[in-house]
Amino acid sequence: MSKERFTLLSPHHERSTGRSGRALLVWGLLVVAANLRPSLTAVGPLLDRVQADLELAPAVAGLLSTLPLLAFAVISPMVPRLAAQWGPERLLWGALVVLTLGIAIRWAPTAIGLFAGTVLIGSGIAVGNVLLPSLIKRDFPTRVGLLTSAYATVMGAVAAVASGVAVPMHQVAPGGWHTALGCWIVPALVAVVLWLPQVRASRPAAETVRGHRLPWRSALAWAVTAFMGLQSLGFYVVVTWLPQVFQDSGVSAAAAGWLLFVFQAVAVATSLAVPAALRWARDQRAVATASSVVLLAGYLGLLAVPGWALLWSVVLGLGGGACLVLALAFLSLRAQDATVAGALSAMAQSIGYLLAAAGPVIFGLLHTLGSGWQAPIILMCVAAAGQVIVAMVAGRGTVPPADAPSPGR
Repeated sequence: MSKERFTLLSPHHERSTGRSGRALLVWGLLVVAANLRPSLTAVGPLLDRVQADLELAPAVAGLLSTLPLLAFAVISPMVPRLAAQWGPERLLWGALVVLTLGIAIRWAPTAIGLFAGTVLIGSGIAVGNVLLPSLIKRDFPTRVGLLTSAYATVMGAVAAVASGVAVPMHQVAPGGWHTALGCWIVPALVAVVLWLPQVRASRPAAETVRGHRLPWRSALAWAVTAFMGLQSLGFYVVVTWLPQVFQDSGVSAAAAGWLLFVFQAVAVATSLAVPAALRWARDQRAVATASSVVLLAGYLGLLAVPGWALLWSVVLGLGGGACLVLALAFLSLRAQDATVAGALSAMAQSIGYLLAAAGPVIFGLLHTLGSGWQAPIILMCVAAAGQVIVAMVAGRGTVPPADAPSPGR
């Protein structure tokens, strides 16, 4: 088949969408991004209450944070194939419906509903995680850094609000923590409605996706995957366990929830500065390495002086916000077109989130075995040091298509 058949953004398409259509697309992408984290980050501050109310063992309660990440790992490799069959716009709308259904089921006051809804939530978010970088690369190839920062900022801001209001809402709202988790069905429904125009205007899948093979043989793809996995591991360990770490240092439950909000608010503010750094730098190696070093400093500080909770929340937010935007941007910046971006996104988020899924479990296990937080935090220092190393590789170059001939052939 000719290359023209798979044009990623044809002149006809660009003219047909027009300025208002492209503005609606941007708003749709941002509203989708707003739904990719709050259903997850609201759980951490409420975990002890959920555990006590449903009489869950600590390991079982930890599954509430691990199950979505396992769903990411399982679903992500399937997304390019499903997008090739249905079209990315239709697939994303279906994922939003699944996410909304998951929030509704999780609202039910039973353990079965809680875990079944969590699996559906993770499945819906997994599709959005993979498709957003590919859609940005396809429809806005010259604005990758700006739009990636915008959607990461929206995603982080709503996630921060979810963490901060979880405990207060549990305390005042009818239904307690059920309502605190279930209220996020409202923005999910908004996203379902706002994305409908993109479903109606979607192009045939054959014109959108050239293939679905993942770049398993690319060393650069593995570096991007490692960076994605390590920064995700750090994020989900922090949102799951940092409130408990702070509470054991003498901070109240409500204050610990707000400290998690501070971490995420600082991360959001930091993510706004990343596009300027991306424009200024020839590549992203220096920015990615420096951001990873800041993360390492935050973990080392938490290990040495855990009582300085506010300071370490800020430092971890500075490093984490930049690393999140960079990890998401790499999925597009390291790809030559939207097809490769989708394949790289699927690979990086599958393996990356599998690594991230192990983080909260191992962190909690080390705490249980050692009866303290020193060993788990040392683990995070090692992970951050590894991230510094892979940042030097993931920050430049282009991942070739998986079906491209290898050098010398």
